[in-house]
Amino acid sequence: MTEAPGVAANILVVDDDPELGEMVAAFVRRLGHDAMYTQQPGEALSLLTTQPFDLVITDLHMSLMDGITLCGRIAGAQPDVPVIVLTGHGSLETAVAAMRAGAYDYLTKPVNTEVLTMSIARALERGHLRREVLRLRDEVGRVKPSRALVGSSRAMRELHDLTSRVAATDATVLINGESGTGKELVARAIHAMSARSHGPFVAINCAAVPHHLLESELFGHVKGAFTDARSGRPGLFIEANGGTLLLDEIGEMPMEMQAKLLRALQERTVRPVGGDREVPFDARVIAATHQDLDGLVEARRFREDLFYRIAVVIVQVPTLRERSDDVLVLAQHFLTRFVDRFGKRVVGFHPAAMARMVGYGWPGNVRELENCVERAVALCRGDTVTVEDLPERIRTFQPERPMAAPEEATEMMTLSELERRYLQRVLSLVGGNKSRAARVLGLDRRTLYRMLDRERGVEPGGVEPGGERHEHNS
Repeated sequence: MTEAPGVAANILVVDDDPELGEMVAAFVRRLGHDAMYTQQPGEALSLLTTQPFDLVITDLHMSLMDGITLCGRIAGAQPDVPVIVLTGHGSLETAVAAMRAGAYDYLTKPVNTEVLTMSIARALERGHLRREVLRLRDEVGRVKPSRALVGSSRAMRELHDLTSRVAATDATVLINGESGTGKELVARAIHAMSARSHGPFVAINCAAVPHHLLESELFGHVKGAFTDARSGRPGLFIEANGGTLLLDEIGEMPMEMQAKLLRALQERTVRPVGGDREVPFDARVIAATHQDLDGLVEARRFREDLFYRIAVVIVQVPTLRERSDDVLVLAQHFLTRFVDRFGKRVVGFHPAAMARMVGYGWPGNVRELENCVERAVALCRGDTVTVEDLPERIRTFQPERPMAAPEEATEMMTLSELERRYLQRVLSLVGGNKSRAARVLGLDRRTLYRMLDRERGVEPGGVEPGGERHEHNS
């Protein structure tokens, strides 16, 4: 298969008229592609199962199998291989039938060479894009679970590395981080990369369970242990056997319960409430908190011996302020999710909205950003999220420090200058490809060209300072 449009492709030509078939094949070769010709539609189907073809060009009217039937067979077996149908007797009905059968294009003879050249180029590009989508889906399916932690900033690269290393062990982990940074997501990533990934992942928020019920939730209880205990229950330590137990917000656990937890971790057994025997468990324990446990130990609100028992490895989750380079990546990630959920056709963010988001402080971290994007997608009227779609706190935010684009200088600049710098950065990252830059920015090409014209001081479609006319239709 070809790797990209513009590279020599492998094209199969099918026509039961050898003179016309060889003529089309010769034309394909003059375009720089490899062409194979066959008179038999059945042979064409066999060839497609044994050789990689990027495109099929077939005649419509053939004696053994018509082109529409052939097209339908190809679309059913190899939907990533586009088909161009040629016919000397064109009609609206046959054109519709060909398209319904899965044809990429339908051309009438005699075929204009420029039209055929363009159709071949576009069909190859379409086939390449379909294969690229399939490749990316396969890659996503095989990606390491830690990559669910979206971001490529230095802070996130270090987090990926640490979680990968700690996942290879069975050590108890303490995850520290502000609210909204994604501590449970980190715990899930560690579980998914560990040898226990086949087992359950069980989580409990210690702050959300009343203190008098927490022991029963964790260790279970026997029948009749307390009022309404009509049957026994194993508890989360036992439920997590073979897997991972996350004790979220462990800093909220009462001191009496901390002593019982310490004993359970030391002995690897639990005693159900009302029970008279110890029950062994086999679960990895991960604890998480947004509090300063060192400070709680000094204030005698958290047991020092328990702290050292759970903090064998400490994983610090960075705040969004510490990974501002990831703001736009995360925003696009969330946008894709909510576009699917709401069934809307929003493709990206306007540069001015990006600038606001990059400059905002995000005290609620990733959770706040996720909520912001959900709101923006829900309220967006067009295909691009604008500043007006953002919450007021972000629209009116005044940073204490000058706003700066990721990885760029932090000198004072206007919003238009920040927009200009981000535009140039995106263009640089995509190698100057304006169509790709427009997709990344969530703009149509005409809007991008107008922005570039404005940056150069050129009237749209006008003449640049050097005398070169800037065309918007390229």
